[in-house]
Amino acid sequence: MRVLVIGATGYVGSRLIPELLSAGHEVHAGARDIAKLADFWWGDRVAAVEIDVVDAESTRAAIGEDTDAIVYLVHGMAGENFSDVDHAAAENVARAVRAAQVARVVYVSGIIPDVPEEELSEHLRSRLDVEKVLSASPAVVITLRAAMVFGGGSTSFELMRQLADRLPVTVVPDWMQHQVEPIAVVDLARAIVGALSVDAQTGHFDVGGGEPILYPDLIERYTELADTRRLQLTLGLLPEKLVAQIASWIADIPSPTVKALMESLQHDMVAADTRWRGALLAEGDETVSTEDAITRALAEGVDTPDEVRDSLQRWSSDPEWAS
Repeated sequence: MRVLVIGATGYVGSRLIPELLSAGHEVHAGARDIAKLADFWWGDRVAAVEIDVVDAESTRAAIGEDTDAIVYLVHGMAGENFSDVDHAAAENVARAVRAAQVARVVYVSGIIPDVPEEELSEHLRSRLDVEKVLSASPAVVITLRAAMVFGGGSTSFELMRQLADRLPVTVVPDWMQHQVEPIAVVDLARAIVGALSVDAQTGHFDVGGGEPILYPDLIERYTELADTRRLQLTLGLLPEKLVAQIASWIADIPSPTVKALMESLQHDMVAADTRWRGALLAEGDETVSTEDAITRALAEGVDTPDEVRDSLQRWSSDPEWAS
Protein backbone atom coordinates (compact mmCIF):
# COMPACT_ATOMS: atom_id res chain seq x y z
CA MET A 1 0.00 0.00 0.00
CA ARG A 2 1.29 3.46 -0.89
CA VAL A 3 0.84 5.54 2.27
CA LEU A 4 1.32 9.30 2.50
CA VAL A 5 2.18 10.42 6.02
CA ILE A 6 1.31 14.10 6.42
CA GLY A 7 3.28 15.45 9.37
CA ALA A 8 6.10 12.94 8.94
CA THR A 9 8.67 15.01 10.83
CA GLY A 10 6.55 15.21 14.00
CA TYR A 11 6.99 12.96 17.01
CA VAL A 12 4.35 10.35 16.15
CA GLY A 13 5.32 10.41 12.47
CA SER A 14 8.97 9.78 13.23
CA ARG A 15 8.08 6.61 15.18
CA LEU A 16 5.33 5.52 12.80
CA ILE A 17 7.32 5.46 9.58
CA PRO A 18 9.65 2.59 10.66
CA GLU A 19 6.54 0.55 11.55
CA LEU A 20 5.01 1.24 8.13
CA LEU A 21 8.23 0.23 6.38
CA SER A 22 8.46 -2.92 8.48
CA ALA A 23 4.87 -3.79 7.49
CA GLY A 24 5.85 -3.58 3.81
CA HIS A 25 4.16 -0.31 2.90
CA GLU A 26 5.59 2.14 0.38
CA VAL A 27 5.92 5.32 2.43
CA HIS A 28 5.71 8.86 1.12
CA ALA A 29 6.77 11.29 3.84
CA GLY A 30 4.97 14.61 3.64
CA ALA A 31 6.44 17.76 5.18
CA ARG A 32 6.50 21.48 4.55
CA ASP A 33 10.31 21.44 4.57
CA ILE A 34 11.44 18.17 3.02
CA ALA A 35 15.07 18.98 3.87
CA LYS A 36 14.20 18.10 7.48
CA LEU A 37 13.55 14.50 6.46
CA ALA A 38 17.31 14.04 6.23
CA ASP A 39 17.47 14.41 10.04
CA PHE A 40 15.77 11.03 10.46
CA TRP A 41 17.52 7.69 10.09
CA TRP A 42 14.77 6.48 7.78
CA GLY A 43 14.99 9.57 5.54
CA ASP A 44 16.58 7.74 2.60
CA ARG A 45 14.03 4.92 2.76
CA VAL A 46 10.97 7.02 1.95
CA ALA A 47 9.81 9.21 -0.90
CA ALA A 48 9.89 12.88 0.11
CA VAL A 49 6.72 14.86 -0.62
CA GLU A 50 6.53 18.60 -0.12
CA ILE A 51 3.14 19.59 1.25
CA ASP A 52 1.74 22.63 3.02
CA VAL A 53 -1.79 21.70 4.08
CA VAL A 54 -2.86 25.33 4.49
CA ASP A 55 -2.19 25.80 0.77
CA ALA A 56 -4.87 24.16 -1.36
CA GLU A 57 -2.69 23.81 -4.48
CA SER A 58 0.22 22.31 -2.53
CA THR A 59 -2.14 19.81 -0.92
CA ARG A 60 -3.75 18.84 -4.21
CA ALA A 61 -0.36 18.32 -5.86
CA ALA A 62 0.93 16.17 -3.00
CA ILE A 63 -2.12 13.90 -2.81
CA GLY A 64 -2.11 12.19 -6.18
CA GLU A 65 -4.21 9.40 -7.63
CA ASP A 66 -1.46 6.90 -6.78
CA THR A 67 -2.02 7.49 -3.05
CA ASP A 68 -3.79 4.53 -1.47
CA ALA A 69 -4.04 5.91 2.06
CA ILE A 70 -3.17 8.97 4.11
CA VAL A 71 -2.11 9.23 7.73
CA TYR A 72 -2.91 12.76 8.91
CA LEU A 73 -0.81 13.89 11.88
CA VAL A 74 -1.05 17.67 11.62
CA HIS A 75 -2.24 19.70 14.61
CA GLY A 76 -1.91 23.40 15.25
CA MET A 77 -1.62 24.64 18.82
CA ALA A 78 0.16 27.93 18.24
CA GLY A 79 -1.33 31.31 17.48
CA GLU A 80 -4.65 32.85 18.36
CA ASN A 81 -6.41 31.45 15.28
CA PHE A 82 -4.96 27.92 15.25
CA SER A 83 -8.43 26.34 15.15
CA ASP A 84 -9.25 28.30 11.97
CA VAL A 85 -5.98 27.15 10.41
CA ASP A 86 -6.70 23.55 11.43
CA HIS A 87 -10.15 23.75 9.83
CA ALA A 88 -8.87 25.23 6.58
CA ALA A 89 -6.11 22.61 6.37
CA ALA A 90 -8.59 19.79 6.93
CA GLU A 91 -10.86 21.20 4.20
CA ASN A 92 -7.92 21.24 1.77
CA VAL A 93 -7.04 17.64 2.57
CA ALA A 94 -10.67 16.48 2.30
CA ARG A 95 -11.04 18.12 -1.12
CA ALA A 96 -7.78 16.57 -2.34
CA VAL A 97 -8.83 13.15 -1.01
CA ARG A 98 -12.09 13.41 -2.95
CA ALA A 99 -10.35 14.51 -6.15
CA ALA A 100 -7.71 11.77 -5.97
CA GLN A 101 -10.21 9.12 -4.82
CA VAL A 102 -8.04 8.13 -1.88
CA ALA A 103 -9.58 5.07 -0.25
CA ARG A 104 -8.61 5.58 3.38
CA VAL A 105 -7.53 8.28 5.83
CA VAL A 106 -6.25 7.66 9.35
CA TYR A 107 -6.37 10.69 11.61
CA VAL A 108 -4.83 10.88 15.09
CA SER A 109 -6.92 13.07 17.39
CA GLY A 110 -7.41 13.50 21.12
CA ILE A 111 -9.74 11.77 23.55
CA ILE A 112 -13.04 13.68 23.51
CA PRO A 113 -14.59 13.74 27.02
CA ASP A 114 -18.30 13.06 27.34
CA VAL A 115 -19.26 16.70 27.95
CA PRO A 116 -21.06 19.33 25.88
CA GLU A 117 -18.83 20.47 23.04
CA GLU A 118 -18.76 24.05 24.30
CA GLU A 119 -17.08 22.83 27.50
CA LEU A 120 -14.12 21.33 25.64
CA SER A 121 -10.82 23.17 25.51
CA GLU A 122 -10.16 25.00 22.25
CA HIS A 123 -7.47 22.42 21.50
CA LEU A 124 -9.94 19.51 21.71
CA ARG A 125 -12.73 21.39 19.91
CA SER A 126 -10.34 21.95 17.04
CA ARG A 127 -9.37 18.28 16.88
CA LEU A 128 -13.02 17.24 16.89
CA ASP A 129 -13.75 19.74 14.12
CA VAL A 130 -10.94 18.33 11.97
CA GLU A 131 -12.33 14.83 12.55
CA LYS A 132 -15.74 15.97 11.30
CA VAL A 133 -14.31 17.69 8.21
CA LEU A 134 -12.20 14.69 7.19
CA SER A 135 -15.01 12.24 7.92
CA ALA A 136 -17.26 14.07 5.45
CA SER A 137 -14.98 12.99 2.60
CA PRO A 138 -15.89 9.86 0.57
CA ALA A 139 -12.88 7.93 1.94
CA VAL A 140 -13.11 5.56 4.89
CA VAL A 141 -11.81 7.80 7.67
CA ILE A 142 -10.60 6.09 10.84
CA THR A 143 -9.92 8.50 13.71
CA LEU A 144 -7.75 7.33 16.59
CA ARG A 145 -8.46 9.36 19.70
CA ALA A 146 -5.55 9.31 22.14
CA ALA A 147 -4.90 11.14 25.40
CA MET A 148 -1.27 11.43 26.54
CA VAL A 149 1.21 9.88 24.11
CA PHE A 150 4.14 8.59 26.14
CA GLY A 151 7.75 8.33 25.07
CA GLY A 152 10.94 10.29 25.45
CA GLY A 153 10.62 13.37 23.26
CA SER A 154 6.82 13.40 23.13
CA THR A 155 5.24 16.72 24.07
CA SER A 156 2.92 15.23 26.72
CA PHE A 157 5.67 13.24 28.40
CA GLU A 158 8.27 16.01 28.28
CA LEU A 159 5.85 18.56 29.75
CA MET A 160 5.16 16.27 32.69
CA ARG A 161 8.84 15.44 33.07
CA GLN A 162 10.09 19.01 32.96
CA LEU A 163 7.50 20.31 35.43
CA ALA A 164 8.08 17.39 37.82
CA ASP A 165 11.87 17.65 37.66
CA ARG A 166 12.18 21.42 37.94
CA LEU A 167 9.73 22.26 40.72
CA PRO A 168 10.93 21.64 44.31
CA VAL A 169 7.29 21.00 45.29
CA THR A 170 4.65 19.65 42.96
CA VAL A 171 1.62 21.95 43.17
CA VAL A 172 -1.55 20.37 41.78
CA PRO A 173 -4.64 22.57 41.25
CA ASP A 174 -7.84 20.91 42.40
CA TRP A 175 -9.27 21.12 38.85
CA MET A 176 -6.46 18.79 37.70
CA GLN A 177 -7.82 15.89 39.77
CA HIS A 178 -8.89 14.02 36.65
CA GLN A 179 -8.01 10.68 35.17
CA VAL A 180 -5.80 10.28 32.12
CA GLU A 181 -4.98 7.15 30.16
CA PRO A 182 -1.54 7.35 28.55
CA ILE A 183 -0.62 5.27 25.54
CA ALA A 184 2.96 4.42 24.56
CA VAL A 185 3.94 5.84 21.19
CA VAL A 186 4.88 2.35 19.98
CA ASP A 187 1.32 1.17 20.66
CA LEU A 188 -0.16 4.20 18.91
CA ALA A 189 2.05 3.49 15.90
CA ARG A 190 0.84 -0.12 15.82
CA ALA A 191 -2.76 1.10 16.04
CA ILE A 192 -2.23 3.38 13.05
CA VAL A 193 -0.80 0.52 11.00
CA GLY A 194 -3.80 -1.60 11.96
CA ALA A 195 -6.23 1.17 11.06
CA LEU A 196 -4.92 1.23 7.49
CA SER A 197 -6.41 -2.18 6.79
CA VAL A 198 -9.13 -2.78 9.39
CA ASP A 199 -12.49 -3.75 7.96
CA ALA A 200 -14.50 -0.80 9.24
CA GLN A 201 -16.60 2.13 8.13
CA THR A 202 -15.82 5.76 8.88
CA GLY A 203 -15.69 6.21 12.64
CA HIS A 204 -13.38 6.47 15.61
CA PHE A 205 -11.55 4.31 18.13
CA ASP A 206 -10.46 5.54 21.55
CA VAL A 207 -6.92 4.22 22.03
CA GLY A 208 -5.39 3.98 25.49
CA GLY A 209 -2.86 1.91 27.36
CA GLY A 210 -5.51 0.39 29.60
CA GLU A 211 -4.41 2.03 32.86
CA PRO A 212 -6.52 5.09 33.75
CA ILE A 213 -4.87 7.07 36.54
CA LEU A 214 -5.39 10.42 38.24
CA TYR A 215 -2.96 12.95 36.79
CA PRO A 216 -1.41 13.79 40.20
CA ASP A 217 -0.86 10.06 40.78
CA LEU A 218 0.77 9.79 37.37
CA ILE A 219 3.20 12.56 38.30
CA GLU A 220 3.97 10.76 41.55
CA ARG A 221 4.59 7.50 39.72
CA TYR A 222 6.93 9.30 37.34
CA THR A 223 8.96 10.84 40.17
CA GLU A 224 9.28 7.46 41.86
CA LEU A 225 10.63 5.83 38.70
CA ALA A 226 12.88 8.82 37.96
CA ASP A 227 14.04 8.92 41.59
CA THR A 228 13.09 12.60 41.86
CA ARG A 229 10.37 12.37 44.51
CA ARG A 230 8.74 15.66 45.45
CA LEU A 231 6.26 16.80 48.07
CA GLN A 232 2.90 17.17 46.35
CA LEU A 233 0.37 19.81 47.39
CA THR A 234 -3.19 20.13 46.11
CA LEU A 235 -4.46 23.70 46.08
CA GLY A 236 -7.78 25.22 45.16
CA LEU A 237 -8.61 28.60 43.64
CA LEU A 238 -5.77 28.44 41.10
CA PRO A 239 -7.10 29.76 37.79
CA GLU A 240 -6.46 27.47 34.84
CA LYS A 241 -4.96 30.18 32.65
CA LEU A 242 -2.57 31.25 35.44
CA VAL A 243 -1.37 27.67 35.97
CA ALA A 244 -0.88 27.21 32.23
CA GLN A 245 1.09 30.46 32.01
CA ILE A 246 3.39 29.51 34.89
CA ALA A 247 3.94 26.05 33.37
CA SER A 248 4.92 27.66 30.07
CA TRP A 249 7.60 29.67 31.89
CA ILE A 250 9.05 26.58 33.55
CA ALA A 251 9.02 24.17 30.61
CA ASP A 252 11.15 24.52 27.47
CA ILE A 253 8.22 23.50 25.28
CA PRO A 254 6.70 26.29 23.16
CA SER A 255 4.32 28.33 25.32
CA PRO A 256 1.12 28.00 23.20
CA THR A 257 1.52 24.22 23.19
CA VAL A 258 1.91 24.10 26.97
CA LYS A 259 -1.19 26.20 27.50
CA ALA A 260 -3.28 24.10 25.10
CA LEU A 261 -2.28 20.83 26.76
CA MET A 262 -2.78 22.12 30.31
CA GLU A 263 -6.29 23.35 29.51
CA SER A 264 -7.21 19.85 28.29
CA LEU A 265 -6.72 18.48 31.83
CA GLN A 266 -10.06 19.95 32.93
CA HIS A 267 -11.82 16.64 32.20
CA ASP A 268 -11.13 12.91 32.38
CA MET A 269 -9.09 11.85 29.34
CA VAL A 270 -9.86 8.13 29.34
CA ALA A 271 -10.77 5.72 26.52
CA ALA A 272 -14.49 4.95 26.44
CA ASP A 273 -13.88 1.30 25.49
CA THR A 274 -11.20 -1.16 24.40
CA ARG A 275 -12.51 -2.01 20.91
CA TRP A 276 -9.26 -0.92 19.31
CA ARG A 277 -7.27 -3.77 20.82
CA GLY A 278 -9.22 -6.50 19.06
CA ALA A 279 -9.66 -4.51 15.86
CA LEU A 280 -6.25 -2.90 15.32
CA LEU A 281 -3.66 -5.03 17.12
CA ALA A 282 -2.44 -8.44 16.01
CA GLU A 283 -3.81 -11.34 18.01
CA GLY A 284 -1.80 -11.84 21.19
CA ASP A 285 -0.17 -8.41 21.10
CA GLU A 286 0.09 -6.73 24.51
CA THR A 287 0.30 -3.00 25.12
CA VAL A 288 3.14 -1.34 27.00
CA SER A 289 2.27 -0.57 30.63
CA THR A 290 2.54 2.97 31.94
CA GLU A 291 5.40 1.97 34.24
CA ASP A 292 7.34 0.31 31.41
CA ALA A 293 6.70 3.28 29.11
CA ILE A 294 8.12 5.70 31.68
CA THR A 295 11.10 3.46 32.43
CA ARG A 296 11.95 3.04 28.76
CA ALA A 297 11.44 6.75 28.07
CA LEU A 298 13.92 7.63 30.82
CA ALA A 299 16.60 5.26 29.54
CA GLU A 300 19.35 6.97 27.60
CA GLY A 301 20.87 5.09 24.66
CA VAL A 302 24.35 6.54 24.96
CA ASP A 303 26.06 6.66 21.56
CA THR A 304 23.37 4.40 20.13
CA PRO A 305 22.21 5.28 16.61
CA ASP A 306 18.53 6.17 16.36
CA GLU A 307 17.98 3.26 13.99
CA VAL A 308 18.61 0.72 16.75
CA ARG A 309 17.40 2.84 19.66
CA ASP A 310 14.16 2.05 21.47
CA SER A 311 11.34 4.10 19.93
CA LEU A 312 10.30 5.07 23.47
CA GLN A 313 13.67 6.71 24.09
CA ARG A 314 14.55 10.17 22.94
CA TRP A 315 16.07 10.31 19.48
CA SER A 316 18.65 12.75 18.17
CA SER A 317 16.02 13.95 15.67
CA ASP A 318 13.64 15.04 18.47
CA PRO A 319 13.25 18.78 19.18
CA GLU A 320 16.03 20.48 21.12
CA TRP A 321 13.64 21.26 24.00
CA ALA A 322 13.30 17.51 24.60
CA SER A 323 17.01 17.01 25.25
